[in-house]
Amino acid sequence: MGDHSEKGQHALLNEGEENEMEIFGYQTQGCRQILCLAGSILSLGILPLVFYWRPAWHVWANCIPCSLQEADVVLLRTTDEFQTYSRKKVIWIYLSALNSAFGLTPDHPLITDEDFIINRAIRKPDLKVRCIKVQKIRYVWNILEGQFQKIGSLEDWLSSAKIHLKFGSGLTREEQEIRRLICGPNTIDVEITPIWKLLIKEVLNPFYVFQLFSVCLWFSEDYKEYSFAIIIMSIISIALTVYDLRQQSVKLHHLVESHNSITVSVCGKKDGIQELESRFLVPGDLLILTGHKVQMPCDALLIDGSCVVDEGMLTGESIPVTKTPLPKMDGSVSWKMQSETDYKRHVLFCGTEVIQAKAAGPGTVRAVVLRTGFNTAKGDLVRSILYPKPMNFKLYRDAIRFLLCLVGTATIGMIYTLCVYVLSGEPPEEVVRKALDVITIAVPPALPAALTTGIIYAQRRLKKKGIFCISPQRINVCGQLNLVCFDKTGTLTRDGLDLWGVVPCNKNGFQEVHSFASGKALPWSPLCAAMASCHSLILLDGTIQGDPLDLKMFEGTAWEMAVSEDDFHIKGVPAHAMVVKPCKTASQVPVEGIAILHQFPFSSALQRMTVIVQEMGGDRLAFMKGAPEKVASFCQPETVPTSFASELQIYTTQGFRVIALAYKKLGNDHHTTSLMREKVESGLIFLGLLILENRLKEETKPVLEELISAQIKTVMITGDNIQTAITVARKSGMVSEGQKLILIEANETTGSSSASVSWKLIEEKKHIAYGNQDNYINIREDVPDNGREGSYHFALSGQSFQVISQHFSSLLPKILINGTVFARMSPGQKSSLVEEFQKLDYFVGMCGDGANDCGHVRLKMAHVGISLSEQEASVASPFTSKTPNIECVPHLIKEGRAALVTSFCMFKYMALYSMIQYVGVLLLYWETNSLSNYQFLFQDLAITTLIGVTMNLNGAYPKLVPFRPAGRLVSPPLLLSVIFNILLSLAMHIVGFILVQRQPWYSMDMRSACTVQNESISKLTTSPPAPEKNGSNSAFTSFENTTIWFLGTINCIVVALTFSKGKPFRQPTYKNYTFVLVLIIQLGVCLFILFADIPELHRRLDLLCTPVLWRVYIVVMLSSNFIVSLVVEEAIIENRALWMVIKRCFGYQSKSQYRIWQRNLANDPNWPPLNQTSFSDMSGCDRGVSYSNPVFESNEEQL
Repeated sequence: MGDHSEKGQHALLNEGEENEMEIFGYQTQGCRQILCLAGSILSLGILPLVFYWRPAWHVWANCIPCSLQEADVVLLRTTDEFQTYSRKKVIWIYLSALNSAFGLTPDHPLITDEDFIINRAIRKPDLKVRCIKVQKIRYVWNILEGQFQKIGSLEDWLSSAKIHLKFGSGLTREEQEIRRLICGPNTIDVEITPIWKLLIKEVLNPFYVFQLFSVCLWFSEDYKEYSFAIIIMSIISIALTVYDLRQQSVKLHHLVESHNSITVSVCGKKDGIQELESRFLVPGDLLILTGHKVQMPCDALLIDGSCVVDEGMLTGESIPVTKTPLPKMDGSVSWKMQSETDYKRHVLFCGTEVIQAKAAGPGTVRAVVLRTGFNTAKGDLVRSILYPKPMNFKLYRDAIRFLLCLVGTATIGMIYTLCVYVLSGEPPEEVVRKALDVITIAVPPALPAALTTGIIYAQRRLKKKGIFCISPQRINVCGQLNLVCFDKTGTLTRDGLDLWGVVPCNKNGFQEVHSFASGKALPWSPLCAAMASCHSLILLDGTIQGDPLDLKMFEGTAWEMAVSEDDFHIKGVPAHAMVVKPCKTASQVPVEGIAILHQFPFSSALQRMTVIVQEMGGDRLAFMKGAPEKVASFCQPETVPTSFASELQIYTTQGFRVIALAYKKLGNDHHTTSLMREKVESGLIFLGLLILENRLKEETKPVLEELISAQIKTVMITGDNIQTAITVARKSGMVSEGQKLILIEANETTGSSSASVSWKLIEEKKHIAYGNQDNYINIREDVPDNGREGSYHFALSGQSFQVISQHFSSLLPKILINGTVFARMSPGQKSSLVEEFQKLDYFVGMCGDGANDCGHVRLKMAHVGISLSEQEASVASPFTSKTPNIECVPHLIKEGRAALVTSFCMFKYMALYSMIQYVGVLLLYWETNSLSNYQFLFQDLAITTLIGVTMNLNGAYPKLVPFRPAGRLVSPPLLLSVIFNILLSLAMHIVGFILVQRQPWYSMDMRSACTVQNESISKLTTSPPAPEKNGSNSAFTSFENTTIWFLGTINCIVVALTFSKGKPFRQPTYKNYTFVLVLIIQLGVCLFILFADIPELHRRLDLLCTPVLWRVYIVVMLSSNFIVSLVVEEAIIENRALWMVIKRCFGYQSKSQYRIWQRNLANDPNWPPLNQTSFSDMSGCDRGVSYSNPVFESNEEQL
């Protein structure tokens, strides 16, 4: 469980897993609860609201710490950098209800057997169990070990022998009832959240609570119009969010609904086989699978018979997968560890469809329920959607700091207001109102809504391009991507494979290639028999289905497939076995057909598959196919041609996919199922090579070239042969002409020799002059190349990656900086690689079709996961593209960059808008004056709201530039821009405020000020009448008010134009026609109000008529402000070259790990080592600069 503190109050839940949490025990105290209740009443509900936002405070206020054993409340804290708290009540499950039905007593054998967690959790003699429910998973208190443990699955430590013995004949009725009560129902229950619940949750968001406070304050000041506008905008925003959440809830509910209502056959120990609703299943139940299609309602372990399963829901690829029974082996080793075969080959996963079930002999197909409910594979997928990992992006943390700065500024303003108004002798309620007003001015309530619109627009643009997003906040993260990993097959290359030819071999070595393009039939030989039978194809409703590679191979033989009938009697061949037969047109085939008796299915970890077959009227044989290097290692050395490596290289360097085939004869006296895989797969005879063509998708090369030219590192991660992967990397432009490619081979420790790593330069077949190549991966920007001959890339296999990770950890970051091709990678290694890149501070994107057993997991692990599959599994991926090629990657990066820049523009604008209003109001407070409601309304609604909605409409710039936008709000250029513009606006307002008081007409009658510099008496009639001192406008109307309002209002428009950024990340501002039109209309209206002497308009807006010359002065001040602001923004703030010079002058260097390593390697004359071999016991190999990034280590899960 984890590290227990001395009192046992603290422990770890799910230690080492992705959802690891710390758990603390607490006990509720009555007196504390009474005090909290009193506080809730006295604070008018504010205290419960704070407790709602901060669950930890709720626990600390109501409870006292205690041991987990005595706790009635637990506090959970995630172990990532977010340290998120949640509160859970400990509940009791009572078994006493089973007393009367089964006579269950504390000394009942079922209770006393402590082999299982369930029994260890039952408290005796009162027969009850303590449990908590966290993220849909139930945890019970293990009394024996003193910790909370997950329930709802069979224990991992059980051996295969124990599983066969204990569960092979089913559970008794009593066992089922006990497990049902403790484990809970076998349902993946995603309730459709009621609208009222969603509404309350949304309304209690701190942002909306602050808006409610602002609106109440404004109503008290009779500022109704903007209050109503804010209320309407909030209602629309809440309604859209609630609608979106409701739709997601309904969609997810329908996705899992069918899972909960399946009828299954269960075999009981005493009751025999009976029909049961799937929600009553418990771990340990024995399922009986019939031949009909059935959707798995749980994870189950196949113990007898074999199944063909469609795992499209999990992997994103609807290719039938063959499942084999768990062999019964002696020993106490965990069933997962007992064989080198991937244990998943024995597991039928929840949500997958069993399309064929075949018994081994006269019996039935049996499977033991392994996991139920949300513990299952499908449950895990659904939980990853219900509880997505919080995103660690500096922008959002900076946004909080930014808001705190505004709050700090507001506090200073409040103190100033209190001093001014108290000294002026204003009534207390007026003082409080004015002071609170400052908060709503300095912290604009519309800020979050304005920031969200940019992301909404980006999401809409992506949707038009067929890219769907389940996590809109990740769009901004796309703008920071600087490394993209690609799967090869189905992502960079086409899905389908074309059969090119076979290269048979005999004692004399490889023979002439048989080309399938010639149309000639493949002559009979063991090689032909291997191609016809060594596959996992099935016959379903008269059509052959299975892996595309197997399908192409079988089609090349021109054989046909059938299922043996009941009257099919050949010794050792069961009825309904799969039989392959030569077509009637085929000639000179000495066998009638071949029956497939047993399969050892293909596994990406093992890189091979084997079948045992029976020739009709002939021998019993074993055929193997798989990765050439792997197959050759199982063959008799003398049967493998000496030219094996060179022949293999001929085809792999041309980009072909190569599969090797081998066989051996078996004795007919062995029972097929009793043969161990190790015995079958030994001493084989090598048959030859199967050559398949895997062509690049047309879009691959231009997309990769676009990414590389934008200095985005591209990496290929594939399960294919390294030579094939290297060729695809060269053909696709991932490794361009003139760049060295270095193959790294690492070997494990063997006997006397320690682990070693060697470096070999891979020469291209044609001579290429290494010229001045674009040095995009080795060193960039600030890292000189030291005149080296071209840049270089590393290629390595999964095995080498594993060895380097274990024995040469200090070399790993050096290799990853220039690592481009990673071949023969297992799913686990792929996930580790993504994690290692993240530790180097790369922002990692992962693009794949999710077509393997952990595809969607890797897509979740990366900062940005893009699935090219529309299967159910892809719903866990943040982004899904309808277009099945990698064109979506640059689109996503462009939109991400545009959204990121838009966020910065909005932050800057909203900061300036609030500061302009703040400065203006505080200056007027000096005269115990303020802006009137209509003046506020005009600024807030007619100016800022319209700008906030339209400023974000700029689309993404069509070209990817070779640098990224800043990822932080606190970057020097951005801070300088905001501070400079605030100071500029402050200076302008102060100048205007002081100058207006020094005008000769300032002390005159307000009516005559208009005509001081205009001798025409007729103008008097158009001037507004002098307001009465006791009139309704006396609180606001003044020359200072009029001047400050015009300066502030038009300055908001000017700032919007200055801050609206176009190239290089967004379309130019002039292309945002709506925004430009809005600015023109707003500016026109403001100038009209400024220069038009319309008394009624002035009266409504509480303005005074001023001399025309003063109005010209206002325009001159604003124009000067605009010109200075624009020049500084363009010449300094946005001048990237200038900032690069400043960085160099101050010696600033990027602190990102990958940048540090790039600089170190650029200055290392011995890197990269060529044609060398290093050993793990050599000095400097295993010891070196350790690297670590705690942020990603704790956070990245990965996925």
